[in-house]
Amino acid sequence: MAKVIDNPLLQVLRGKIGNLVFRRMPDGNTYVSKKHDFSRRIFSQGQKDHQSRFRQAAMYAGEASKSQPIYAELSKGTILSPYNLALSDWFHPPVIHEVEWKQGRIRVRASDKVGVAGVGVMISGVKGKIAERGEAVRAQDDWWEYVPRTTGKLLVEARDLAGNVVSRGE
Repeated sequence: MAKVIDNPLLQVLRGKIGNLVFRRMPDGNTYVSKKHDFSRRIFSQGQKDHQSRFRQAAMYAGEASKSQPIYAELSKGTILSPYNLALSDWFHPPVIHEVEWKQGRIRVRASDKVGVAGVGVMISGVKGKIAERGEAVRAQDDWWEYVPRTTGKLLVEARDLAGNVVSRGE
């Protein structure tokens, strides 16, 4: 890859001309390289699956970076754009760190790269039948709380803005 230095005409070029590709980097430098030939490339099924997931993530990021102000807010003062943050959020689900059932309250500590959008609680009774279902309320920091009306087997779910859901049973 060649670097364009002191040529005002070539420094403003971007894109493809013939077999040459002009790239303008974030630092302002322009690079020229030969166009790559991918015509004989055969993708594995895993690569095709990842490309499909990336297309879905790109569609989400394109819309969410404009409609969700949290992405713009978090990108301020960083080299990341709101689009980059939304794309990354789509690929990284939230994490449930702890689940406590003490003194008549269920406490869940969950975190996400951007933020946990909600925590759901489900309590099942005899034969796995759902006895109670509800939404936890954000308490302090990464903690969410729920006051159950019954006892049984516990399942908690944490969701993020991108729609990722993780669950943990206790």
